[in-house]
Amino acid sequence: MKFAIDHDCHIHSHLSICSDDPEQNNERILKYAEDNGLRKICLTDHFWDESLPARCDFYNKQGFEHIKKALPLPQGENVKFLFGCETEMDKDFNVGISEKLYDKFDFIIVPTTHLHFNAFVMEKVLYDPEYRAYLWIERFRKLLEKDMPFHKMGIAHLTCQLMLAGEWESGELAGEKKYLSVLRLIDDKIYRELFASAAKKGIGIELNIYPFENMGEEERREVLRPYRAAKEMGCRFYLGSDAHKPAELDAAIPRFAAIIDALELKEEDKFHFGENN
Repeated sequence: MKFAIDHDCHIHSHLSICSDDPEQNNERILKYAEDNGLRKICLTDHFWDESLPARCDFYNKQGFEHIKKALPLPQGENVKFLFGCETEMDKDFNVGISEKLYDKFDFIIVPTTHLHFNAFVMEKVLYDPEYRAYLWIERFRKLLEKDMPFHKMGIAHLTCQLMLAGEWESGELAGEKKYLSVLRLIDDKIYRELFASAAKKGIGIELNIYPFENMGEEERREVLRPYRAAKEMGCRFYLGSDAHKPAELDAAIPRFAAIIDALELKEEDKFHFGENN
């Protein structure tokens, strides 16, 4: 049976500073799910545990007291609306959630490619593809070495362009395609090694490839390569729009469909967090 589009487990509300759109509220997000026949959605606002040092203004403003303002979440007749978070890994490979808060969330996602945070997430701020490829690999490995509830965790947007996007900060978009130079440096053997470990740990792999519908054949081939390796090694996948605004919700379903078709995913490839996969 083909992988069904019945969930979206990476969605931001206006509580995420990088959204700050009052229209991106719980009611609008629930309507998106109902309109598209989704059975499960998860709110994953940016988060860093207040009890842990953040050394980052962006995260210092997004502790648990802030993001829990979203509660209680409205529920649909056929939609389960869950409470999660998107936390971060800093330059010392600390993940921004303490054990005491694990049970507060239904789902926890960790991006390893948010390298636009510069000194907060890397020891040296270099725009060198080889260094960024090293960080792609090392941050993935360090996350899997943690003692965390991987059964209800996902790794977010592994092919995110922010892995090499320093130029964006000066108002230019020259870095938009440079991220491909990072991915090309990662060998298939390394991908298989990492995803074999991920499958063993039972963590979910997020399908979030932006903007997949506008990519050429060569770019698609490169960004799909890690996900193909993940599938080969037995990883399980979940869908994440990473939507910060209503227009991004509206664009999610056709993008999900295109990614599922490209990877030829079946229902048995689906990650069901909170369960044994």
